[in-house]
Amino acid sequence: MSTRALTEAASAQAAPLSLCSREPHVPADRLVAEMVPPPRFDSVRFDTYLPDPNQPSQTDAVKALSSFAEGLGGAHASGAGKRRWFARKPAAPAAPRGVYLDGGYGVGKTHLLASLWHATPAEPSLKAFGTFVELTNLVGALGFQQTVRTLGGHRLLCIDEFELDDPGDTVLVSSLLGKLVEAGVALAATSNTLPGKLGEGRFAAADFLREIQGLSAHFMPLRIDGEDYRHRGLPEAPAPHSDQVVTATAYATPGASLDDFPHLLEHLAKVHPSRYGALTDDLTAVCLTDVQPVPDQSTALRLVVLADRLYDREIPVLASGLPFDRLFSDEMLNGGYRKKYFRAISRLTALARDAKGLVAQ
Repeated sequence: MSTRALTEAASAQAAPLSLCSREPHVPADRLVAEMVPPPRFDSVRFDTYLPDPNQPSQTDAVKALSSFAEGLGGAHASGAGKRRWFARKPAAPAAPRGVYLDGGYGVGKTHLLASLWHATPAEPSLKAFGTFVELTNLVGALGFQQTVRTLGGHRLLCIDEFELDDPGDTVLVSSLLGKLVEAGVALAATSNTLPGKLGEGRFAAADFLREIQGLSAHFMPLRIDGEDYRHRGLPEAPAPHSDQVVTATAYATPGASLDDFPHLLEHLAKVHPSRYGALTDDLTAVCLTDVQPVPDQSTALRLVVLADRLYDREIPVLASGLPFDRLFSDEMLNGGYRKKYFRAISRLTALARDAKGLVAQ
């Protein structure tokens, strides 16, 4: 559709939504209820994962995780774990009670983690799935002891994008996972960093070596090699559009939002990251004008969380201004959070590709 046609179509539509006008309130019980695989991974299974024949570690991972899931039947699967929480505390298992998927971007770690969640023989209410950020946000909403009681009766806790960004998170997560393992909860996590290397480049990790080693002891590392599937055999990310095209498309697309990128970054500072999922409720597309380099690291990390929530929900992103691979400065891309930034670039690029069809309507 031409720019003129888009403009004419826009005049007949209601004004688009705005992320900047939303300040969602998310009750704690919703945070718990939403700890399931996101919509993008709701239907994935081990047999829908397509291992790269040139990467045997991918096939090995499927086999190892399938066996891990089969071994997770037992007391918690029938709900006995909740009763067990109030009984005599069991001894911590000698062997690791979890599996840790380590690999680069786009090799299918989240696909495999969600497949493990689906394959585990337990009711959905006895399994939890969330990102590392969502887990720490849950502790903030419920408090530490209530989080332990809430998750302590679960059979499995899946943690996507596991990473330690500050000393407080190191101590908090080390204590939380230790309590959950004692309660009999199995753990599974994905990350781009080996468990013994968590926190490197972000803070004085050596000062928290005991906590990091304690975290590492809970997991059996499982390496997954491969290239980013989001760019495997696919064309380059589409170039940004003009402000006029983005605006007209937002008006012509029911359920789309339209925001100025710098203003959106300012708004994200006013909304807790635990609410970014709710911020995108019911959106069919996100349209952004005047995309610019992110000004500082705090803003960049908030944008990473938003990119994750948009990607989870498969919401296409149409933008004008700079391409997404120029969002973060060289200093950011070479710093301690580089893996988060590269993941955000990869995911936003995939969503920009998904948005091409909106302009072609």
